[in-house]
Amino acid sequence: MVAEYLDDPRIRYFHQENQGQSVARNLALEVASGDFVCFLDSDNYWPAEKLAQQIELFRHHPDCDVIYGDIIAIDENGREITRENMRRYSGHIAKHMIRDNCVSMNTAMARRSCFDRLGGISGKRRVADDYDLWLRFSAKYRFLYVPEFLAYYRVMDDQISSDKTRRLDSNWQIITDFRRDFPDAMSEQEFDAGFAFFHSRRARYLASQCARREALLEMLKAFRLQPLRPALWRSLVAVLLR
Repeated sequence: MVAEYLDDPRIRYFHQENQGQSVARNLALEVASGDFVCFLDSDNYWPAEKLAQQIELFRHHPDCDVIYGDIIAIDENGREITRENMRRYSGHIAKHMIRDNCVSMNTAMARRSCFDRLGGISGKRRVADDYDLWLRFSAKYRFLYVPEFLAYYRVMDDQISSDKTRRLDSNWQIITDFRRDFPDAMSEQEFDAGFAFFHSRRARYLASQCARREALLEMLKAFRLQPLRPALWRSLVAVLLR
């Protein structure tokens, strides 16, 4: 399938034994020579104008380092499932990213200089390495969210990202490492708010899995960080009503 495109000098094809997404992406970063970097996973695809649109946005926003947008979720046969997206942010977004990854990997375009300074994919974990990347970048760089659909995201039953338990475990390790490595990325209060949000989110998930005791322990961790936050009390109610 690739062979017919290899006469195009813009396309370079590399093959290696499967060692996971992180190793593949880091190989691409090693051999890429452009000023901008995008990632496209094998089960997803872009609108035809995606790259040109983002390059033009960088021309108009030279102070931004990462530009990203929304996704259209599709099924295994390419049929549209939904256009609903999570809330996304622009500017210095570390205080939002510490709560959850709002940057869609396949929609993002980043300056190569960001990778040169902070490195590529960590490869520490099999899941959520994209979260680790964008969270690290949020400590130093400006993001621009564009409310446009910049990628089609294919949802399948067996994909890695569908394992929510493993993803939450990885997210905990990622935000813990981030607080240690980038203590000046935000205030202590903002860090505490992000960690409290994480604990309450994991509590609601555990409650949905009938692990009520573990869910209440997570809520206790959240209250120790921000006992007066109204959202935590709402989460507690939701856990107790499960």
